[in-house]
Amino acid sequence: MKQAIVVRSDLSLSKGKLAAQVAHASVKASHEIEGIDERKWKKWMNSGAKKVILKVKDKETLFEYKRRAERKNLVTSIIRDAGYTELPEGTYTTLAIGPDEDEAINSVTGNLPLL
Repeated sequence: MKQAIVVRSDLSLSKGKLAAQVAHASVKASHEIEGIDERKWKKWMNSGAKKVILKVKDKETLFEYKRRAERKNLVTSIIRDAGYTELPEGTYTTLAIGPDEDEAINSVTGNLPLL
């Protein structure tokens, strides 16, 4: 079981901002899967809540991976920044996919590089 967090590499985010956006995506998707499939959520949590952080080049590619994941019926959560600090309000920053079985996540994100 794992969760993939996909980050746009075209944004110049500070380390702190990047960490916050990744956390927002993970938490949001975790709550969504908990409501949809309690068994998967518990399995993921009990196995260490593994996450992998990946990158894509831009917003369009971020949304392409969202569509790919949704076609496979995976939980997705996309994050839009509130605009209080480094980015304009509404900037799409990160996408969480899963948690789900490793094979299911890999079938969507297996070709993406690590951040």
